Amino acid sequence: MDLRKLKTLIELVESSGIAELEISEGEERVRITRSLPPPAPAPMTHPAPPGTTMMLASPDRGEAASPPTPAAEPEGHVVKSPMVGTFYRSASPGAKPFVEVGDEVKAGDPLCIIEAMKLMNEIEADRAGVVKAILVENGQPVEYGQPLVVIG
Repeated sequence: MDLRKLKTLIELVESSGIAELEISEGEERVRITRSLPPPAPAPMTHPAPPGTTMMLASPDRGEAASPPTPAAEPEGHVVKSPMVGTFYRSASPGAKPFVEVGDEVKAGDPLCIIEAMKLMNEIEADRAGVVKAILVENGQPVEYGQPLVVIG
């Protein structure tokens, strides 16, 4: 593996959020690792359809492809997940969601439920305002600190 390709791979690891990259070409194998600060909430991404591959380098030029830019979050107060679990917009399947985009909420109003270890934890608005965005799909797993709802 030539030095330019290694340099490009190192730059790719530095500019992305990944901690480790391992590449094998025939008999050659390279592993690049770095220590990361505590992880910040990841931007919402949609998985690629099956059979789709992402090309990291152009075979004819050897240039690294630029990473996709994350979608801009609406401005306002972001309510973040206080725990790891599963996000639900309503109290039960088929029930009306707690809030919709455009709804006015007061501090203490329920926004969603996060199920963690078979316990349903109601997440409440910590300030009054209008719901600008709901950043998580119903039934989707969430991480600690992940943005859930934007209140403007």
